[in-house]
Amino acid sequence: MRTGTPGFRPSRLRLAREARGLTQVALAELVGRSSQSVSRWENDDHEQSPEPDALQALAAALNVPVSGLLGMEPHQSPHPFFFRSMSAATKTLRSRMSAKMLWQQEVSGVLQDHLDFPAVNVPQLGVTSHRQLSDQRIEEAAGELRALWGVGSGPIGDLLLVLENAGIIVSVVAAATDKLDGLSNWNSKDNRPYILLAADIPVTVRQRLDAAHELGHLVLHRHVKMTELNSPADFKEIERQAFLFASAFLMPAETFSSEVWSPSLASFLSLKERWRVSVGAMVMRARTLDLISPEYASRLWKHISAKGWRKGEPLDDKLPLERPRVLSRGVTMLVEDGGFAKADVIELMRLRERDIEELCGLQKGYLSSTSNVVGLVAMKPEARRTHDVPSTVVPFRRR
Repeated sequence: MRTGTPGFRPSRLRLAREARGLTQVALAELVGRSSQSVSRWENDDHEQSPEPDALQALAAALNVPVSGLLGMEPHQSPHPFFFRSMSAATKTLRSRMSAKMLWQQEVSGVLQDHLDFPAVNVPQLGVTSHRQLSDQRIEEAAGELRALWGVGSGPIGDLLLVLENAGIIVSVVAAATDKLDGLSNWNSKDNRPYILLAADIPVTVRQRLDAAHELGHLVLHRHVKMTELNSPADFKEIERQAFLFASAFLMPAETFSSEVWSPSLASFLSLKERWRVSVGAMVMRARTLDLISPEYASRLWKHISAKGWRKGEPLDDKLPLERPRVLSRGVTMLVEDGGFAKADVIELMRLRERDIEELCGLQKGYLSSTSNVVGLVAMKPEARRTHDVPSTVVPFRRR
């Protein structure tokens, strides 16, 4: 029988520690305990859990509510987590972003208990290994997805909105590194795909390519085994396939080729604002489509380097960033239309206000303000949430 605090979950302590990017040793120093104690508390098989005072100290050090260390086990999906830059990211960074994605999925789950989210409309190719995919099939899959989603064959205006309309949950959070651009995962609990993008380099064309790259993983690699990701050669090929899908999805072969009137840096730059992809990505796409030779592509890359465009291209600071909407809209609907106090939302999600605001894309301070936003249209009293009447589902308004 576990001694200490009833309801304590070792896995929730691990999750919070990893989300903060702390080692067991670092957390032990913050709470004035030994690293062996922290290790025992995180051990599912150990019978010792922290006493109430130690639990309070852990929650304070990790900046989470005590309730965030209690309750249900975090859901661990059997589907792999795909990292946009897994080869360069450290294990600690990957663990930190994976933990934040689990928080994102839990926040989404709370909202889905009360709201109808967009239905998932992401097809699967029915493959169990990346080795079953040819480049031609990947190009076809990108075109088929565009047709399914009805976005035509031209530039996509707001990519994140398109993803969310297809039932994909997207969040943009600080990764505190430029070594990790994003990650994705199919959550088996709600059978919904999730994307987490890094906010550290706020460049629209990079964010869109990262999002399309993660979309590629969700479509192509849902059933890939972890053993394939652990092989450097296989991982490199899986990443290449996701990039090919992203390029094909953002720049369909026939339409994009017809607009490349001259494969020069000047012409690519003239297309950047319309297609909302980087000049570098267009050069790579042009090479894939045999619009330019390997030698000419090499010359273009040398010119890009000479101009300093590898660190930043023209228009990078002019194109507005795209913002996810679903989670933020869900929270504001509960508060403004569903009769939930902001304190109720915070209690349900068992996270600090700033973590919820970041994961949901809410304005900083929205949940910590003392008053709820008053809209022009009020709900009828009988429709409001009360403590003695069962709450009802508040559906998203149809777009």
